[in-house]
Amino acid sequence: MKPIHPLKRWFKHAWSHPRQVKALFSAQALANIENAISQNEHHHAGEIRVVIESGLPAYAILRGLIPRQRAIHLFGHLNIWDTEHNNGVLIYLCLADQDVEIIADRGIHRQVGQAGWQQICQQMEGMFRSGQFEAGVVYGIQAIGQHLAAHFPPEAVPRNELSNRVLIL
Repeated sequence: MKPIHPLKRWFKHAWSHPRQVKALFSAQALANIENAISQNEHHHAGEIRVVIESGLPAYAILRGLIPRQRAIHLFGHLNIWDTEHNNGVLIYLCLADQDVEIIADRGIHRQVGQAGWQQICQQMEGMFRSGQFEAGVVYGIQAIGQHLAAHFPPEAVPRNELSNRVLIL
């Protein structure tokens, strides 16, 4: 994330609203993303969750919270860390800061590392800059799914420990 004056950043977030998410992600696009998660999870034993936030809450901006910190908070709050094999992954989009964060539980993070996640984030951000929002998220799901499939093959009895629904904040 590029440095931005705190007051300018506060205004960007204060004026953000979940309707902005709907402007970039139609109901059909959200359904397609949820379907991509569901289909992808057939190929591995991991869990992927997507959260899209128009802007951070005022208290978070006043405290100087950055998107990565918010993503870590949501990772815990949504119990993504609580999967049986420690292989939950959060894709977090903060539209006001134009930022993508991937937070992965220790089981899969140990295999991929921060550089691997950052590479996926950069590709997604590039797609977003060219207006390919749905495609960017689906790309992220597929790229993460490839790592999960390599290290956590599908189980005989599949389970879905986390909701596939895109959470809009």
